[in-house]
Amino acid sequence: MKQALEGIKVLDLTRVLAGPYATMIMADMGAEVIKVEMPGVGDDSRQFGPYVNGESAYFMSINRNKRSMTLNLKKEKAQRLFMDMMKKCDVIVENFRPGTMEKLGLGYDKLKEVNPAIIYAACSGFGHSGPYSQRAAYDAVVQAMGGIMSITGEKDGKFTRVGPSIGDITAGLFSAIGILAAINYRNQTGQGQKVDVAMLDCQLAILENAIARYVVTGEIPKPAGNRHSSIVPFEPFETADGEIMIAAGNDVLWAKFCEAIHCQDLIEDEKYKTNPLRNQNYPLLRPIIADKIKEKTTEDWLKILDAAGVPNGPINTIDKVLENPQLLAREMVVEVQHPTAGNFKMPGVPIKMSETQGEITRPAPILGEHTHEILKELLDLSDEEISELQVEGIF
Repeated sequence: MKQALEGIKVLDLTRVLAGPYATMIMADMGAEVIKVEMPGVGDDSRQFGPYVNGESAYFMSINRNKRSMTLNLKKEKAQRLFMDMMKKCDVIVENFRPGTMEKLGLGYDKLKEVNPAIIYAACSGFGHSGPYSQRAAYDAVVQAMGGIMSITGEKDGKFTRVGPSIGDITAGLFSAIGILAAINYRNQTGQGQKVDVAMLDCQLAILENAIARYVVTGEIPKPAGNRHSSIVPFEPFETADGEIMIAAGNDVLWAKFCEAIHCQDLIEDEKYKTNPLRNQNYPLLRPIIADKIKEKTTEDWLKILDAAGVPNGPINTIDKVLENPQLLAREMVVEVQHPTAGNFKMPGVPIKMSETQGEITRPAPILGEHTHEILKELLDLSDEEISELQVEGIF
């Protein structure tokens, strides 16, 4: 094996972000991902700009390493083809509204009768159970409902949506984890299962200390700007020419920080000796630190704090992120050659593995690019049979 998921075949019915992100992770790790799209339209995100030579940059960044075929699952013959393909695959991933696959006659209960080993992953806004199950959802909706917006934003300001589509992305991550867990279970038992992931559930799961703080104190957490809710100092400070993020997450780092900024007297000050005390006396402490940090440039402080072993970093804009030497050294910015769009930069594979490193081996597919070869490979159809299916509007 050259890659960890080599030999795993995935039928990918997903579109936009949450589902495609999950299948992208699997494809990066070597799974064979067959993206099944609606003829003539395809994944909704193919219509999301910006475009490069008519190809969506959004789509290309999430659908690398996959092959695309079209199949009109509203037609009975297409459904039969899908069932035949499913018999030879390991995983099905879909992110339709719950009940959609059942209406097509392709729900999990029906599929597992034909292939008991199939792993069926469904990623939706609210999951396949509960009173909200049939409601539609997008990232912004679950960010709002899941609580993360209520703790994001400037202090005393309006609630703010997190920039990246974290509602979709976390659901994609949890879906991939669920699928991998189901593969391990099947390896032991031979039995497949349904993996049901809800975007709203995932938002709750990542709230970390916000829920803990509320349960313990009874106080509803609110936006606090860039300040950490319980660690001090853990926020950006203005320098002579910009800003720098400083994170002294324990008392040892606090002492190193005080020495680095030549404020050793703060180490033994009874008001600031422990993190709870620093948090309690934050209004007194922050101005002292802020005045000191303003004395030097960002670059000066980066060198000083790095030498002292205090976690810190510049607030990079996206252009600087793509030039960051650490990210470049770890191949986190890669360039892929797309047949239509040409050279296209995208994030690399973040999971580094010593024996089975994932990689980007192919660009995102053009709509239906691989329909013929997939039908030949999986179903052993002839050119004549494939042509007849095309005339019938099956794909």
